[in-house]
Amino acid sequence: MTTTQKLSGTVALVTGASSGIGEATALALAEQGAAVAIAARRKDRIDALAARISDGGGTALAIEADVTSREQAQALVEETVAGLGRLDTLVNNAGLMLLGPIVDAPLEEWERMIAVNVQGLLYCAHAAVPHLLRAAEDSPRRVTDMVNISSVAGRVARNGSGVYNATKWSVGAFSESLRQEVARRHVRISLVEPGAVATELVSHNRPEIREQMAGRDDFERMEAEDIADAIAYIVTRPWRMAVNEMLIRPTEQER
Repeated sequence: MTTTQKLSGTVALVTGASSGIGEATALALAEQGAAVAIAARRKDRIDALAARISDGGGTALAIEADVTSREQAQALVEETVAGLGRLDTLVNNAGLMLLGPIVDAPLEEWERMIAVNVQGLLYCAHAAVPHLLRAAEDSPRRVTDMVNISSVAGRVARNGSGVYNATKWSVGAFSESLRQEVARRHVRISLVEPGAVATELVSHNRPEIREQMAGRDDFERMEAEDIADAIAYIVTRPWRMAVNEMLIRPTEQER
């Protein structure tokens, strides 16, 4: 442990940690000294990530969970607290981006996005808030954090991403309302809105949608580590300072 580890003695939970932003964030928070619970459905991947963190001298707990299940989301938070002792930081990162026209869209895609991007986030937040409030009262840092991962799509609506836009707009509204509710109790609520990032997110789309998207963004995308660095910045600020919202685009992305 080095003197630069600002999260020493704290516990973080990161959802959607099997790849991309979630994986990079778990590593970044562990580097800052946090014990990290990493959650996703792909158990082999989070087991490998936990081993990587442990091999680097950190503490990690891999928990297989589907956040779209209210029971699993609640159990995920409880298992984190039981296994690591407390909860100081929740990063609601699990997300799904299924693009395409609204007209004649497969309703199943809309239902999946709402289940992951909205309900899953709400389930985790609901289960975590009591623990974050409790940890804020006894933390030497005097503060705890919830970071909700939205998107530039939560600010800018585009043809072909209407329901994805809708899910991310709801994350922003929920985050701001909760922020006002718990601000005086030293629980910081932060919204992170990435633009284009080189992750697996695009691969979840139907082949015809991927073909339409190919070459659409002719600029250098950000890396997952760029967003993880921003999240680590947010949660390591002194208690008196809260980063309520952070919009992060690739340098060349225009909208």
